[in-house]
Amino acid sequence: MSIWWSLHLRREAASVPLARRLLLGAMETAGVDPDISYDLSVALSEACANAVEHGGDAVSGSASAAYRVTAYLDGEKCRIEVADSGPGFPVRRGRRAAVPVRTGALAEHGRGLGLIEQLADHVHFGNRPGRGAVISFDKILKWREGALLKVS
Repeated sequence: MSIWWSLHLRREAASVPLARRLLLGAMETAGVDPDISYDLSVALSEACANAVEHGGDAVSGSASAAYRVTAYLDGEKCRIEVADSGPGFPVRRGRRAAVPVRTGALAEHGRGLGLIEQLADHVHFGNRPGRGAVISFDKILKWREGALLKVS
């Protein structure tokens, strides 16, 4: 058995805890270890906060007034993707997206992306040409005894 869901959220601060609570509820119901659930929920919160802050001009009714969160819990892994309609990440030579440079522990911006990298097993920062940025990350799951989705 697997679970996946996708949300189309307004770029408003109130959407961040909504996405986080939905993920935590799905993982608790499925039987994911609480420590893993917490790590993923913090990473999701950081990715959503980034989309809210940098995801584009919030013109009412436009695509940039929203962002999308998709989560997959399947077997031994959870994958989460957050996509927005903003300007994307800075581009390095070779046209690959670069993670914004963080300068020290007190840097005002970029700490959330580093936190996502620390909490997840694999992270990809990418640009969708003309359509914004996407952050996808995954983590190997640990399960509670008797979990609904636990791989046998």
